[in-house]
Amino acid sequence: MWRTRQRKLEKRNIFSRVFAFLAGFDWIQIVALVFLIGIGLIFIRSTGIQAGAPYFFERQLQWITGGVCGWLIVSLIDYRRTEYKVLAVLFYVATLGLLALVLVAGVEVYGSTRWLDIRPLGLRLQPSEFSKLALVFLLSAMFSSRMFSVNKFSCLFLGGLTVAVPFLLIVKEPDLGSAAILIPIFLSIVFCAGLKWRYILIAVVAAALLGGLAILNEIKQYHPFLKEYQRDRIRIFLNPDLDPLDRGYNQRQANLAVGSGGLTGKGIGEGTQNALGFLPQSVSNNDFIFSVIAEETGFLGCATLVFAYLLLFYSILRTAFLTEDPFGRYLAVGISSILFAHCFINMGMSIGLAPITGLSLPFVSYGGSFMLMGMAALGLMQSIYRHRREEET
Repeated sequence: MWRTRQRKLEKRNIFSRVFAFLAGFDWIQIVALVFLIGIGLIFIRSTGIQAGAPYFFERQLQWITGGVCGWLIVSLIDYRRTEYKVLAVLFYVATLGLLALVLVAGVEVYGSTRWLDIRPLGLRLQPSEFSKLALVFLLSAMFSSRMFSVNKFSCLFLGGLTVAVPFLLIVKEPDLGSAAILIPIFLSIVFCAGLKWRYILIAVVAAALLGGLAILNEIKQYHPFLKEYQRDRIRIFLNPDLDPLDRGYNQRQANLAVGSGGLTGKGIGEGTQNALGFLPQSVSNNDFIFSVIAEETGFLGCATLVFAYLLLFYSILRTAFLTEDPFGRYLAVGISSILFAHCFINMGMSIGLAPITGLSLPFVSYGGSFMLMGMAALGLMQSIYRHRREEET
């Protein structure tokens, strides 16, 4: 009798421990993430079948499997340990090395050299994606240090230099879209770190002046910074009808796909823009997957997708407010800036609110590098959430 009661108590203790462990996770993030990944798989499979290339679906499953493993591993670590701040420096240096290696031995795809071909593993990685998370890590470690004040010019300059190095390497590929993502990362973290408003005002005025000079430089062609195809993208963005059959073709077809979806869409797999090849397979499952979703599910489908992203942003920013650790707070803000910038620009490309830059839609677009980086970033958010009120041991 006594042994039976003891066994029941042990089972209850096991169940209570498992429940307490699972309750420590941020389930809002998990639900939103699973939904987004599921939507991505549905439409990657749909676009692949329509174009006669179903292997994209299988490849994406492999990336997701790797991403889930990374998510689990990172979510179970205690991010506050001192060695992880040291690893932030090593991670940053490693990504700089990979970005430099891309310029020497990278694989050229569609006119840009952004990928490293890892033949033994059959993988093709894009180091610029991992450099975004590395930058978040290093900036968060820097500005959370007691010896580092965001309102000291020398510290702020060092932070800016930390951004400038990967920015220039990524621009050199060329990949101006990914390079531009580094700027909101830096701005969001220094703002969260308590940058004084007078410095913010000075920065805004300086940015306006430098931006104006940069625009004048490109118009007058004194010392042009942008390549010709990048200037063409801006021209097409400002005037979509300028070259509808060549450089403006993808954006025009994407806009038509979004507009033809109506309220409820044409049905999954029934979209004509992708099925008939008007929206090329090379962009329909990654850069312009939002257009495919809009055409096949309509306004209601797009609204549901946006709501899932809002839940994801809410979970990240809630963690930023709940955590008592500045390092964790800056990490959360930096990660949210990456995801928000990707969502805004990718969706904006499909509806004519942003120029074409080749940025993926987080966890929905086909592609492995961002999936691995994004899943690791959200695993880190789980670690911050789980340790948000605990004392470091």
